[in-house]
Amino acid sequence: MKQEMLPKYVILLHLLRWELICVFVLQISDRWVQWAYLESRQPLPVHSNPAISLPRRDYNDWRSQLVFASKLIAAVLDFKAKINTGQLPAESMRGMPLCMELYPLLFSSCRIPGPKHDYIAHYGRSRRSPTHITVVRNYQFFQLDVYNSDGSRMTESQIHAQLLRIRSQSWKTDKEPMGILTSEHRHTWGAAYNRLLRDKLNQESVRLIETGLFSLCLDSPVMRISDEKYASRKAAQVLHGGGTFSNSGNRWFDKTLQFVVGEDGSWGLLYEQATAEGPPIATLLHHILEYCEKPDPKRAPLVPLPMPKKLYFHIDREIKRDIEHAKQNLDILINDLDVHVFNFKRFGKELPKQHKLSPNSFIQVALQLTYYRSVCPTFDIASQRMFRGGRTEFIRSPTNQALKFVLAFDDPTVSVRNPVVSLLFSAVQALKGHGIDRHLLGLKLQAIEEGLSIPKVFMDTAYGLATHWKLRTGQVPANTDSVMCFGPLVPDGYAVCYNPQADHVHFSVTAFNCCEETNAETLARTLKETLCELQDLLQPPV
Repeated sequence: MKQEMLPKYVILLHLLRWELICVFVLQISDRWVQWAYLESRQPLPVHSNPAISLPRRDYNDWRSQLVFASKLIAAVLDFKAKINTGQLPAESMRGMPLCMELYPLLFSSCRIPGPKHDYIAHYGRSRRSPTHITVVRNYQFFQLDVYNSDGSRMTESQIHAQLLRIRSQSWKTDKEPMGILTSEHRHTWGAAYNRLLRDKLNQESVRLIETGLFSLCLDSPVMRISDEKYASRKAAQVLHGGGTFSNSGNRWFDKTLQFVVGEDGSWGLLYEQATAEGPPIATLLHHILEYCEKPDPKRAPLVPLPMPKKLYFHIDREIKRDIEHAKQNLDILINDLDVHVFNFKRFGKELPKQHKLSPNSFIQVALQLTYYRSVCPTFDIASQRMFRGGRTEFIRSPTNQALKFVLAFDDPTVSVRNPVVSLLFSAVQALKGHGIDRHLLGLKLQAIEEGLSIPKVFMDTAYGLATHWKLRTGQVPANTDSVMCFGPLVPDGYAVCYNPQADHVHFSVTAFNCCEETNAETLARTLKETLCELQDLLQPPV
């Protein structure tokens, strides 16, 4: 072989290796979605669907609520148009392009309950793509077409006129909260779903909800106790609706995208994880916020608009019983969840950056130190979107370096500052985003599919302890003061989500009240103290 031919073969081998990695990631991503989400039988609210709560808008009445909701709908349609026309800029991370395949799947998608596992239906790929959204107010659902007969998007003023019509048809009555059914255990909801679809009227209404581009939830105001707890109540309202006496009936938890707009200026987004995930959602929200700063550029055409279609359901005795059980179970779940949201204002991501430390890794180490000053099974999420079809991988935050730092930091005999600082740097730098959990999942599933014995490592007590995630964390960096919120993965665990800004960090902490060992407010208070101590370690007070 000639010497000058070698580089070409080397390049070919590298390309082949990269293609093999992409194929593996694509396969394991599909299996991961199936195993982690679609085969899970837990209720979607709290346990699965994340919520993003955004800064309160400056209004406090229903008229302004509908004006903002109209703007929001127009913004989302504008984002969808950019996806359809290829105008959405390709994303990159550290110079590497990221997979954009998730974006078109965000719209006209819905999770469908099944007897053993669920599946995702993507209706946007059909020959006649849906042109409507679902609007829900006072537990009543409406089909709202958001495109004119010539295919053009409705203007904000057209959408606003239609929302006024919907409001006039949705006064509070004794209507049953059909959306509550989607909050049930997946086996229970799957059985109720089949009963519901026996009736043709119900079939049509459910299909219109499932095929819609997205859902808009027009909520009543958040129950306000004090200004201090308003942020927590606001996040909880987006997450689960606040209970069956509040706005939980205004949700269809299986829907991929649900935008929540309250009469008091509260707003946010609830999404279903099997299709959507944090970074694309953050990009969508950033586009919405930029769009909302612009005036409506279009005049409404002088054409009559069809009346929004109210969706009706035939509720027999069995469905009525299903709804009552779902209401009881959801209220129990909501009352068990403690949500604590706060804004840490002493410093933001610029502090660790000044010391050439990753802000995310720095906060992860702070969480390790916070969790009772010990190391427990913890994970953060790493993106695999640099590969085609890539989704996520776990970053296991408890490392040997983190353990050494935690022990030294709380050791009264270690009085010299320099060794502790050095251990902090080592702990932060040890978090490289390398993952093993998707590989292990692939090994386990491959053994099952080929009828082989499951490797002994999966039966080991240590593996069980290592996958009992007592601390579920997630960074969702955004260009706005938003905060994500979700529930713990295990009954005796916590969930902590954070959004670092330049000079502050937004946190949400959740825990279950049924566990005497956990308390969201206590962990939040300890986290604040820990972050202050770490700042003093890096920048000793004069």
